[in-house]
Order: sequence, then structure tokens, then C-alpha cells
Amino acid sequence: MAASSNRIMLGPLVAAIDQGTSSTRFLVFNAKTAELLSHHQVEIKQSFPKEGWVEEDPKEILQSVYECMDRTCEKLTQLNIDISNIKAVGVTNQRETTLVWDKETGEPLYNAIVWLDLRTQSTVERLINKTPGRNKNHLKTGLPISTYFSAVKLRWLMDNVEKVHEAVLSHRAMFGTVDSWLIWCLTGGKKGGVHCTDVTNASRTMLFNIHTMDWDPELCKYFDIPMEILPKVRSSSEIYGLMVSCLGDQSAALVGQMCFKDGQAKNTYGTGCFLLKNVGTKPVMSDHGLLTTVAYKLGRDKPACYALEGSVAIAGAVVRWLKDNLGIIQTSTELEKLAADVGTSYGCYFVPAFSGLYAPYWEPSARGIICGLTQFTNRSHLAFAALEAVCFQTREILDAMNQDSGIHLSQLQVDGGMTSNRLLMQLQADILCIPVVKPSMPETTALGAAMAAGAAEGVSVWSLNPEDLTEVTSEKFEPQINPEENNNNNIIYSTILLPKVLSSAILESTPERNHCNLRFLCPVDSTRKLNVNNADVLCSSR
Repeated sequence: MAASSNRIMLGPLVAAIDQGTSSTRFLVFNAKTAELLSHHQVEIKQSFPKEGWVEEDPKEILQSVYECMDRTCEKLTQLNIDISNIKAVGVTNQRETTLVWDKETGEPLYNAIVWLDLRTQSTVERLINKTPGRNKNHLKTGLPISTYFSAVKLRWLMDNVEKVHEAVLSHRAMFGTVDSWLIWCLTGGKKGGVHCTDVTNASRTMLFNIHTMDWDPELCKYFDIPMEILPKVRSSSEIYGLMVSCLGDQSAALVGQMCFKDGQAKNTYGTGCFLLKNVGTKPVMSDHGLLTTVAYKLGRDKPACYALEGSVAIAGAVVRWLKDNLGIIQTSTELEKLAADVGTSYGCYFVPAFSGLYAPYWEPSARGIICGLTQFTNRSHLAFAALEAVCFQTREILDAMNQDSGIHLSQLQVDGGMTSNRLLMQLQADILCIPVVKPSMPETTALGAAMAAGAAEGVSVWSLNPEDLTEVTSEKFEPQINPEENNNNNIIYSTILLPKVLSSAILESTPERNHCNLRFLCPVDSTRKLNVNNADVLCSSR
């Protein structure tokens, strides 16, 4: 009897599939309290067939979703929670990652090309060169022409994978980002699956007009992509067959952090680092290297809201690199202990530009460096420098965002896996000179997808009215460093390392000579070269 009454007291439940770059999770929330009841996580393997290439197996991604769903439901049953109370399931996903599959067989025609992938660099350079004034920015999309986005990845697949080319010609091909692939498979697949995406994911393809809120025929013609292979664009909160909501992961985190007001912002520390600021129902174009993107559209008849976004390619990925490539740590939690042991980088600086530089520079040819090494430098100093690098890059995009909006943030809301590192959070507060606020429940990305699903018309078990939203408990990290010392570090990183070295650096390998050439393209037309021997600069491999 007691168990039965507990089930009744829980009320409606809402679940979320959170398919990220490095793992998949399935989470179940109480719609009335926003409490996380249970979840399960499975890591996703990445493959690197060539330098700069990053791929994942679409079937493994799908299987990981099934496994997470099964295991979470088992855990709920063990807790005596009735899984029939799950009223809706939302999806949130790694954005830009590109898939093509055969709608007749249901089989993927190639691996998923991950958002970090750089194989389209020559295509991007060719597109920029034929653009008037070599302008990278596109006003229709709010995005710069970059390897980051889906259109150039899809173009590569059509040009280089025979199965994709044949499927497009025979009208069997379906394109989608990860959300589209999962929704199609989970709603029936080749037996009538729903081929759709939402506005937040569509806005990351370079094929979507953020003003008309639909696929743009001119952009599709520009990239020579047939519109028939594109998914139907829906709002972020409506019923798509068995699934009820869909949000790109960074938009979901914005919703989960309840940043519904103009000017509210959040920063997510995952594989990369993504700072989004809600700018309301009118798009704001950046003059300082940020993206203009669709934040969310919470219902078919609701207005779309937009965001300014600063994207950093490598954040949590640097931890994996230190573990897998250098072997200086065995687990990600070890990094914090190593860095805390020394409490300083001792003049060592790390710019992990493994996939070039994203915002605010958009320079795919940049390479990572480690500099300031001395005989005293050890792995603890390098660990500290890696954490500082994440914070310095966030400072770069926050400064750009403050310049674009003219309104400085008084505090930064944060989420994502790396926020469990307390040293990182304190460093971030010190480097930004503003408080950093971390919610006690870190799964805000999944929470945002669940909120959108529960609030959808026809479900309506989760109210998004401000007065009904559950207050989230949080921890605040106040700045503790001397502002003058902090500014000196920022000047070294931002004024010397990034703009002069990496914003436009092209690394040229010279096998016949045992060194590298770094060519610096200065803001003026002058060009100079610097020969770098293996002394105090380590040029990292992607």
C-alpha cells in the first residue's frame, strides 16, 4: 500500500534522451518538482580515420539510446516507481553532427561526421574566396562559413561517398543531424518514421534562414543540396509521433537554466564550451565574431527566441587528450587534484586549438600550442594550464558578448560535466571577475528537453510560466584573485597568444627540417615567419 501511494504522489514523469558528443544518457524527471529520479549513461566511441577527421557510428548512437532507456526503466522499477507515469520523452543532441541514411533500408550510408571534424577545410576556404569581400559571415543564417556547420559536411558526403551520391540520385537519401536520426528511428524508421528536426538544430546547418524560419532555397542551391532530403522543420515543443520535444543541446541547457528573459545567459562546459545569451524575439547580429542562432521555439504558435552564442571547440576534450594522448592522468577527476597540488601554471600557457579556433576568430587552420615551459614545469603545471585555457577562452567570448550587447553580465550561470571540477569553477570566477553560479542539479541540458516535452500542447504536465517554475538551488563561486594580476594573465593569453599566434596562424610542416614554421598573418598586410624549434613551444597534433 505504501509503495502504491508513493507512485501516486510522484505525479507525472517526463523523460529526456540526451545524446552528446562523448556519451548518451536517458533521464527521468518529476514534472512537478523537477527532481531527477533516475538516469543511465553510456559512452560513445569516436574514431579518427585521418588527421582532423572525427566520426561516430550512427548504429552505436542508436543502440546506446535503447540501452540507456532500458537500464533507466529497470532502475525506476527497482525504486518502485511506475514507468507508465512517463507522459512524454524529449530529445536533446549534439548539434551540427551530420548523417545520411537510406529511407528504404534504414541503414546509415556513412559514419556520422562530428561537429569537430575538419575535413571540409578546403571547401570552406574555396567558399570564402568566392564570397564578395571574402566575408565569412552570412546574414541569412547568422553563421560564418565554417567547417563547424552541417552544410559543408553534407556536401562532402555527396561528393566523396558513392553510396550517398547514388542514394541522392535515386531519391532514397535522408539527411539529418543526430536528433533527426533518432526521432526517425524511434518513431518507426523505414516503416513510417517521422523525418523532422526542430528550429534550433536546423539553424546550425547553414541551410536554414533564421528570419523566415525555414529552409532557404537560395542557400540549398548555393551548396547544391536537394531540398527533398532535408527533414521537416518543427518547433522545439510539440508532438512528433512518440517523441514530444527536440532541442539542440545548448538550447536545451538555456531552457534548463530557465534563461527565458532577454539578457540572461549560461555557459555549458562539455566536450566544447558554449556561452549563449538570450536576446529575445529579434535576432541580433554580432560585430565581434559570435553566432546568431535560434534559442528555442516552445510551441507551433509561439514566437521563436534568438541567442548570441560564443562557441569554443575544445573544453572537456582537452581532459580526454591529456588522458588518452599524453597519459598524464588516468581519470578525468585526477586532473583537478593534479592542478590543485601546485595551484599555478608557473607561467605555462596552453591553447588547445585541436580543431582550429572557433569564436570569436573562426580560424580552422590554427594549431594548439603549449608555451612558457621551463625545466621546473611538470604535469601538474600542465594540468593547471589546461584548466586555465578553458577559462581564458570563456573570457574571450564573454568579452565579445559584452561588446555586442553593451550590457555586461553581472554573473555567469554554468552547467555541464566539467562544472563538477570546483577548481575550474573558482578559476573561472577569478578570470571573469564575476561570480559563477552552478546549479546543484547539473543535468540542465536534459532538464531543458524534459521541460519542453512536458509543456508541449497535448501533454501539458509541466508549466513554463515564470511563477510556476521550481526554484533551483545553486552554489556561487565569488572572484578571489587580485584584479590586476588577473588582467595581466588575460593580456598574455588574449593579446599575445591568441590574436598574434593562433587567430590566423597556419602551421606548415617541413619534414626535411626538424622544426615547424608558424606563419602569422598580422592585421595589416605584412607577413612574417618564425622558426620554432622544440624549445619552449610544443605544436600539438590534432
